[in-house]
Amino acid sequence: MAAADVDLWIPEEEGGPVLQKINASSVVEVIARQEPMSTLTKKVPRDGGVDFDGATTKGVAISEDDGDVDTVLLTARKLAKIVRLNDEDVEDTSDVANVVTQKQLGWARAYGIGFDNATLAVTAAENGTTIPFTSLYKTLMTTDAGLPDGVTYTGGSNVVQTATGAGVVVSYDNLSNVFGLLESGNFWSDAEMAVIAHPMFRKLFRGVKDSHGDPVFIENRSMAAGGGDVLFGTAIKWSLGARTSAVSTNKPNGNPLLFIGNTQFLIKGNRSGPEYAVAGPNSGAGFTVDQTLLKFRTRRGFTVGDPNAFACLEMRGTP
Repeated sequence: MAAADVDLWIPEEEGGPVLQKINASSVVEVIARQEPMSTLTKKVPRDGGVDFDGATTKGVAISEDDGDVDTVLLTARKLAKIVRLNDEDVEDTSDVANVVTQKQLGWARAYGIGFDNATLAVTAAENGTTIPFTSLYKTLMTTDAGLPDGVTYTGGSNVVQTATGAGVVVSYDNLSNVFGLLESGNFWSDAEMAVIAHPMFRKLFRGVKDSHGDPVFIENRSMAAGGGDVLFGTAIKWSLGARTSAVSTNKPNGNPLLFIGNTQFLIKGNRSGPEYAVAGPNSGAGFTVDQTLLKFRTRRGFTVGDPNAFACLEMRGTP
């Protein structure tokens, strides 16, 4: 297809229906730490923090911090799709509904769920194609001895798993243990914490109560003020992508997952998009078959800043 056969890439309108649909379908797109990317790769600083030593006596040299400063790498991956539309269908529906807009919204929803799945729940390490990123789940299941200040994270140590089989119950202890993994570390910050969970957990949460008989899961708190569901006082974001799969997909069917963590260590690189381009039926690839080609594209990077900033509850059966 010659370059003249295709219009220029058109950015999706800020605040428009496509971006709204993406934000409604993807938790990571919304809450992750945003890093602009102007090149294919970008190194993002990561450090082990700075120690507080109290007051310094007058005339005494100020102590120096010896903490390590290293980086994590973001690599922009192209997440794209082409949709073919019969020209007759486009013409026949032009007075009733905009079929191009409907396809844009369909892609936006699939992309949002698939992006969450790729960043949160795929069980294997990235290969750059079917597995564009190493997910948060894979990161938590993998030992990492290269963290700042010589810290080692042991694979699986921040993952709590339920019993297997049918009739799975999520207990108060399950949830308390997952939260406790973060509460006992150095990454807790009330303003930066979030829970990301698959909606299958909702049913299980409704029956969990503390020792006083009060529910730990509160639905629709302050909806009029823009609030939402809360678990142990922390806001929950629901994601259909938070379910394990072997490769990235918008229809995962593995184990439902719940994550609690510091969103500043969930790092998303923004290289370009979302954007789209249209090749009409009058020339190029769609000329002989009277088809319009609608192409969608966005380029994103993703990495986990530190596995110790997150914990996971994995549902290994069915409710």
